[in-house]
Amino acid sequence: MITEFTLGDVEVVRIVEYSGPFIPARALVPESDPEVWRDNAQWLAPDHWDPDSDLVTAAVQTWVLRGGGRTVVVDPGVGNGRERPGLPHFDHWQGDFPSLLAQARVAVEDVDIVVNTHVHADHVGWNTRDADGTWVPTFPNAEYLIPAADDHYFGPDNDYGKGQAEVDRFVYEDSIAPIHRAGQAVLWEGGHRVGEGLTLEPAPGHTPGSAVLRVVSGADRAVFVGDLLHSPGQILQPSRSSCFCLDPAQAAASRRRVLSRAAAEGELVVPAHFAGAGTMKVRPQGDGFTPLGR
Repeated sequence: MITEFTLGDVEVVRIVEYSGPFIPARALVPESDPEVWRDNAQWLAPDHWDPDSDLVTAAVQTWVLRGGGRTVVVDPGVGNGRERPGLPHFDHWQGDFPSLLAQARVAVEDVDIVVNTHVHADHVGWNTRDADGTWVPTFPNAEYLIPAADDHYFGPDNDYGKGQAEVDRFVYEDSIAPIHRAGQAVLWEGGHRVGEGLTLEPAPGHTPGSAVLRVVSGADRAVFVGDLLHSPGQILQPSRSSCFCLDPAQAAASRRRVLSRAAAEGELVVPAHFAGAGTMKVRPQGDGFTPLGR
């Protein structure tokens, strides 16, 4: 599925490889209150949650930004044919990302920048492609912006995430290391100006280097938050982190900070995995926030 919208002078293309059932709601967000799901079922279902099965609906998707003479790819998906032990949804994934890129009129040679909001399997997979048994950059002319903290944490100098998850080594070796070997990796920390109106800012907790990408164009504002949010339930309860967060408390602090600014400045919130429309604006409500219009 491919959809498009604009932010000022920036064209945004949403490329959805998959949208459908994922895992049970409180397996994804373990400390979320059951009544938050139940009491908000009217708008959480069916785009974000199925009350009958209790499965969260999630999307695997990539965002392409075109404007100011640049083409920027944000979080290029899972990648095909990868060893992903412990991640049954992504192990030996076979998607049609290249054909979806073509349908979106995105030539891999024309991509200037690839943004990895963090180094997880479903955000860096299409950094690379298989060329006769060798992993090479999918986007041959692009700079790949990788958070330095994640590159260190998931890299060999730290025993691939201290050896806690076998999958971390596979992800680094097939999707990050080839970018370094090609000389296309740009490691950043503390903030990074991608280009006019585009900035990367740290939002750690989900991973040590998790980041958000802010877009300002004309009167429009947006923040691409990666995995700072996995479900709208975390908008309602920002203190509740997902089961995938390495530092849940730090992730919650980052989430509240980013959502507070989004509410104050009217930013469009663009999470990595929201199904349905894929985006929301938020306003404060009680101890958390709620989507506008709810």
